[in-house]
Amino acid sequence: MQRYLLHTPFSIYHFEAKTWNHPVHKHSYFEIIFILKGSGIHNINGNTFAYTEGDIFLLGPEDFHNFEIDTLTEFCFVRFNDSIQKQIEERDSLWQQVVSTLLYTSSQSRGSIVHDKQDKKKLFGLLAVLEEEYENQHSKYFESIRTSLMQSIMIILARNLFGQAAASPILKDSVEAILVYIKQHIYQPSKLTIEHLADVFNYSPDYISIFFKKHTGESLKQYITKYKMKLIEIRLLYSQLTIGEIADEFGYIDESHFCKQFKKFTGSTPTNFRKVL
Repeated sequence: MQRYLLHTPFSIYHFEAKTWNHPVHKHSYFEIIFILKGSGIHNINGNTFAYTEGDIFLLGPEDFHNFEIDTLTEFCFVRFNDSIQKQIEERDSLWQQVVSTLLYTSSQSRGSIVHDKQDKKKLFGLLAVLEEEYENQHSKYFESIRTSLMQSIMIILARNLFGQAAASPILKDSVEAILVYIKQHIYQPSKLTIEHLADVFNYSPDYISIFFKKHTGESLKQYITKYKMKLIEIRLLYSQLTIGEIADEFGYIDESHFCKQFKKFTGSTPTNFRKVL
């Protein structure tokens, strides 16, 4: 499965399409997808949703998706990585709770996450301002304006997502439920063993591995390692945490073990990775 990368902290991709020319893929970043016109199907993490004008989707790292376009569709993809989140956290401590829940709890079992007409109007209005400012992104004012606009957008998305939570539970026997559980417990290795996951979801260890690979295209162990390593890379890039503090955050028994696993996965030690980037 292809993995798309974002080489800048933030970007906007606005385009029209009659056919979708991308394979099922994952990202190294977060993505808010606005549907400005058109209709079709959006396949996300093994779930299928009809989309139409006004729909808004939120995807995170390791979510996989593609579109099947029925009528000419105008998309706007707002892409960003954790550095945007960190900038907002530094300004607003209350924001930390909103972001951690919104970005690291999967919303994809619910499809489009905004149904309130007034909130849709506000979000598309904020998007228009964001796009206009993005055209002058080298201005010394752009970063501050972008951060404020993104904070407003994310809070409105969070309000809508949280309001749907009770009415739209994730089915326990779906791959989506496993993805949510992994994201919620990524800092607790003991809860992410095949045996523990099989027990939580009432599967045999062999079956849960087969079930997960069938729906995602990769093994449970591979998915968990890649997701964890992506979060660690983000910590190294955009936080001031020491190597030891990051190792402790992700539940490693010691810093040496953490460094060995990181090098095995990336080909670089955490220290060199941070220096190069």
